[in-house]
Amino acid sequence: MKVGTWNVNGIRKRHAEVIEWIDREAPDVVCLQEIKASAEQVPAPLVDAVAARYCVHWHGHKGYSGVALLVRKERFGDAVRFTHAELDMEHRIVVAEHGALVFASVYIPNGGKDYRAKLTFLDELVAWATDLRARDQHLVLCGDFNVAYRDQDVHPLEQRRVIGQLPEERAKLDRLFDQGRLVDVGRKVAPDDDRLFTWWAPWRNLRQRNIGWRLDYVAASAALVDDETRCAAYRDVGTSDHGPVIAHLRDAPA
Repeated sequence: MKVGTWNVNGIRKRHAEVIEWIDREAPDVVCLQEIKASAEQVPAPLVDAVAARYCVHWHGHKGYSGVALLVRKERFGDAVRFTHAELDMEHRIVVAEHGALVFASVYIPNGGKDYRAKLTFLDELVAWATDLRARDQHLVLCGDFNVAYRDQDVHPLEQRRVIGQLPEERAKLDRLFDQGRLVDVGRKVAPDDDRLFTWWAPWRNLRQRNIGWRLDYVAASAALVDDETRCAAYRDVGTSDHGPVIAHLRDAPA
């Protein structure tokens, strides 16, 4: 099961890049964040390009936030139910259910304008993931978490006590992974890579120099992860300030 996630930082500006990426990678599940558009504003070429292959839900509004979720029909059929978790705010999460599988595209607040709202969102995300686990559902939570989980996930030149690197935020990710029984797939695959980043500030050639933060994650139910699981981040794809992440997971157990 191939799952891709990408904060595109504006679907209208980068729809051609998204089409090219989906055509090349053909993920079974596509999670997009920061689309900054309502469903009616998504460019027609992108809508047309994915309509035959994917069940699609665009969840956003003009100019800010927004997420999308695409589930391949060939893999999962048409029996996909899209919902929004009660924790949703500002069009930040969309969910698709298929049997015991639950896919979610999430854009966690960065906390710069309202840090307490970010912490509340994280707490509610933990509770939601914990509830899914209690119901024996297998969650694949993908997106821009806006938290660098460990110092290892920030280039040494960028490490400082700021929102996105605070112990309180990281502790909430600890709870999310632990109580939801989720695996940070990117870090499992590359436990010692201290240059594994997915976001680079758009100045001083930081992307070209790979001076960044790891903010984008595939967090998957432990039942979907084994020794053959693969995951990679792509610094050389697209013009967003984030690079996409693609994971290959095992199928859900019967």
